[in-house]
Amino acid sequence: MSILASLAAAYRRRLTTHRDVPPFGYYRVEVGFCIVLRADGTPAFAPVDLRVLFGKKLVGPRKNLPAPLNQRTSNISANFLWDKTAYVLGVTAGNTKRTHEEHTKFIDLHLSALRSTDDAGLLALRRFVEHWKPAMFGGLNWPQDMLDKNIVFGLESSYRSEFIHERSAANELWSRLLIAEKATEAPCLVLGETKRIARSHPPIKGVKDAQSSGAFIVSFNDDAYTSYGHEQGDNAPVSEAAAFAYTTALNRFLEKDSGHRIQIGDASVVFWADASDANKAAAAENIFAGLWDDGDDGSLVVDEGMQAQIVGARLKQIRNGEPLASVAPELAEGVRFYVLALAPNAARLSIRFYFEDDFGTIAANYQRFLADMRIEPPPRDGQPPLWKYLAETAVLKKRENVPPNLAGEWMRAILGGTRYPQTLLATVLMRLRADKDVNALRVAILKALLIRNNNRKDTPVALKPDYSGGGYKGYQLGRLFAVYERIQSDALGGKVNATVKDKFYGSASAQPRKVFGLLEKGSANHLSKIGKQSPGRKVNLEKLVGEIMGAMDPSSDPFPSALSAEDQALFGLGYYHQRNEFFKSTKNGTPVEETAQ
Repeated sequence: MSILASLAAAYRRRLTTHRDVPPFGYYRVEVGFCIVLRADGTPAFAPVDLRVLFGKKLVGPRKNLPAPLNQRTSNISANFLWDKTAYVLGVTAGNTKRTHEEHTKFIDLHLSALRSTDDAGLLALRRFVEHWKPAMFGGLNWPQDMLDKNIVFGLESSYRSEFIHERSAANELWSRLLIAEKATEAPCLVLGETKRIARSHPPIKGVKDAQSSGAFIVSFNDDAYTSYGHEQGDNAPVSEAAAFAYTTALNRFLEKDSGHRIQIGDASVVFWADASDANKAAAAENIFAGLWDDGDDGSLVVDEGMQAQIVGARLKQIRNGEPLASVAPELAEGVRFYVLALAPNAARLSIRFYFEDDFGTIAANYQRFLADMRIEPPPRDGQPPLWKYLAETAVLKKRENVPPNLAGEWMRAILGGTRYPQTLLATVLMRLRADKDVNALRVAILKALLIRNNNRKDTPVALKPDYSGGGYKGYQLGRLFAVYERIQSDALGGKVNATVKDKFYGSASAQPRKVFGLLEKGSANHLSKIGKQSPGRKVNLEKLVGEIMGAMDPSSDPFPSALSAEDQALFGLGYYHQRNEFFKSTKNGTPVEETAQ
């Protein structure tokens, strides 16, 4: 199923089950204030502030309002029955030369649309529009907070129960206005039915770093994009109903509290499930969200139909390798799952990837990802969410510094069970050389790349002293480097300004011949110092160096002039395993290396 078709289908399901999306022709938007009118159109009292304190910020409720008749970016176009104060009142917080023209557009639209109404609420609004003058704002002493906020109207007798735009007469009038707009009829590419074609699609909001006014997946706004004389939406005919449906569903999924979005690098990722039972779909969506993000920033929202404890228990079982058929048999079959990653690209949106498959397949591929990532000793956090792995590829380990495209490409590979992007290996190796932080997450990524991209199924999870690496020397050289670091540490204690790792890790992992000769000479002096303090300790370290050298192919140069990227990954893995082996303790707490003396 195409992206637009699957989103349109998701809209239809949510309209009947969740009821958290507006009907056709309406738009969910935050409202700041309500101007309450008497029957004669005069304000009854100061505008009602609809906002409530959310954290440290006042936030207004999101209401279903008549959708804009025309998309306004640089254009001037008024909304019906609501708008910002520049349009409604002719006043704004800044000095905008367009304000007078914007207010005039609002007046013209409503005087024309409401000229023959006999509904009390619409009639009061028409009278307000007829008599209001922008200069009146200062004399009424209305709050400055309302400037540039979205304004709705209410009738004094009924504003507590409904706003003017919610009255049945307003809904009927709005439906007639929508039909009155000129449109071409043609077969819709999404629905397959002959319907009115949308000349332009509604904007998509909520994509991180995209234009705040909204951006587009589908748009034709230049002569260069026309074909056979067609203009705008006629180039790729999508009906008004389908365009409204897919953009409404996507905008709902992109909302912060939707429970359907996660941020993976620069990509805003939305996901949704399709199942015969709405509860099954919600369960799959909750589990998927938890697999990829732990919600420590408040982004993970559990659907009210699923208890957080149940979701957490299922997540733990899946991460422990239990098949979905035993964890949640109702989700193993019959639940179709969709994942869409969007990234900003000027006024349009780039589709990083679109993935569709059965939820059971996605869960199995995620478990394969976890198996590839298994490392000993494990990360302190157990099995971290994907974003924590991604942070290891970024400068200063900040999410916003994750290389563009990398996050989306890696997530798509995990979902589909395919090869990881080769840029991931280069990026991790670069970070290791730059900051010398050889930690569990980075080494786990290196191990997973070796298994999946290089088909090295024998890559060790924990220390494997006899691992030859199929002729590759990287693993044993990494172990040897960790031993030289330990020798320096034991000889000089913790008062070293720059350790062996700080000075030489980057060059040792890429060009061993330049470094290991120096390390061998330096370790001889350090071993001599250790021998004076603890002869047994010196013997053990010398034996360990000998064992590592003996594990390498004696017929070839032990210190090659250069190591391949694959060998550099093995170097990091060997270093991590050997270094952490030094920190292991016996049952009585005595360090392992000292018990061998």
